[in-house]
Amino acid sequence: MSVVEFRFRWVCFCCDCIRGEWEFGELAKKLYVGNLPFSATEEEVRELFEKHGAVHSVRLISDRETGRPRGFGFVEMDDTEADAAMAALNGTDFGGRSLRVNEARERNERPARW
Repeated sequence: MSVVEFRFRWVCFCCDCIRGEWEFGELAKKLYVGNLPFSATEEEVRELFEKHGAVHSVRLISDRETGRPRGFGFVEMDDTEADAAMAALNGTDFGGRSLRVNEARERNERPARW
């Protein structure tokens, strides 16, 4: 018996693009992807990870103030496919840089900065 979860994805009301619906599927795992080239796009990262299974989401992190890429991001995949992608892609070359791929950790609560 596999582990399952319900996920909700939302619909954008400003442009009616489908961003969500209730889904029922395998438990998703979020992967941390580090040492990305600053020129990497979400589409390129998605293509790289899709070789190992279905990708639910890709999010590359940018600096809040400058908008420049920070060189890391997160990819969400089904549990077993995420493990395969992690094993296959950790340490591989992407855009001239050696990727670091591992399971993402929960973000710690931080006090507000003034």
